[in-house]
Amino acid sequence: MRDGARIVSNWMDWIEQRFGVRDAGEDAARGRDLAVAALLVEVLRADYDTSFAERRQVIEAIGGLLALDASACEALLAEAEQSVDRAHDLHQFTSQLNESLSHREKLALMEQLWRVAHADEAVHKYEEHLIRRVADLLHVSHREFIAAKLRVGGA
Repeated sequence: MRDGARIVSNWMDWIEQRFGVRDAGEDAARGRDLAVAALLVEVLRADYDTSFAERRQVIEAIGGLLALDASACEALLAEAEQSVDRAHDLHQFTSQLNESLSHREKLALMEQLWRVAHADEAVHKYEEHLIRRVADLLHVSHREFIAAKLRVGGA
């Protein structure tokens, strides 16, 4: 996070603590970012074997999709892991994204989910199943689901 952005963030945190006021647009963007990161974490954990390569790919995906620096990506990843631990289903994340992402952004997210699954050079059936469920919940067609998979290098 840049120094100016950090100052603004700290200032907004102080205002929220002091007066209980928070910008709704900022909350929506934060919720969107957390939902994106949570879906990436879900794929990371889907095969019950989180490799260093997969974790690194999640960080890269967060940075690329959300235009965040490395420290912000790490912080968001940690928050997303906690959110996934408390989650009862994928709908809470995908419903947020259906409200805030364009179809093009959803397709970019699908590619990143596939990149995480491919990061350890083996796509597990649980990873593929999870990505298929996410695609359905995000209203991404089967053709687009397969096209994203093929663009990333999966057969």
